[in-house]
This record gives sequence, structure tokens and C-alpha cells, in this order.
Amino acid sequence: MPYKEPKIEKLYYTIGEVADMFKVKTSLIRFWEKEFDIIKPHKNKKGNRLFTPQDVDNFHLIYHLVKEKGLTLKGAEKKLKENKENTIHNFEVIKKLQEIRELLVDFKDNLVLVEDTSLE
Repeated sequence: MPYKEPKIEKLYYTIGEVADMFKVKTSLIRFWEKEFDIIKPHKNKKGNRLFTPQDVDNFHLIYHLVKEKGLTLKGAEKKLKENKENTIHNFEVIKKLQEIRELLVDFKDNLVLVEDTSLE
């Protein structure tokens, strides 16, 4: 199996980096920051937003609820307020299943490569 570099966790992410992670515009990140009180970025002396890994996880949760599940902003906010623990648990299960799927697809692709080279 090919070598995979470990994911590097940063202490802080810029708004541009967070927007790139979710393939959205920075204006959406600023908007969600205002709409959801679970996102609280630090600001440096210049006023630039610096997001922690916890903020990124919260963005991921909001992205999942709004973009993938199709909830409205009010619906996502209500779900997070009423049943945050269960929502987070379900999201983590989905994330873990996606990771397992990626691993299996990667494993399958490597098997195909091994079979192709052995046929030569």
C-alpha cells in the first residue's frame, strides 16, 4: 500500500483555509459565524479571524446539516440547540463510515493495481 502522509492539525486556520475546506466562499463562513453561536473564532490584532480545529468541526457539522441534509438555517440551529449531543453523535458515525468507505475504495484500487501488474 502506498505511503500516506498523516493529516497535519493546525492550531488555527484562516477564513480562506476554512472556506477552501468546504469549497464555499468566505462570505458564507462569516455569515454562518454570525448565525451560529457555536462558532467563536479568535481574532488577531489586525482583526483577522482565526478558527480552531473545534470551529472547523462545528462548521463541518453545520455544513452537513444545511448543505447535505437540506435543513434551513433555523432548522439546523434548532436541531443543535435541542439535541446537540445526538446530532453530533450521528454526524460522527457518518464521518467514520465515510472514512471506512474511503479506506475500502483505496484498498480495492490497490488490489486492482496488483492484479494488473501480475497479468503482465
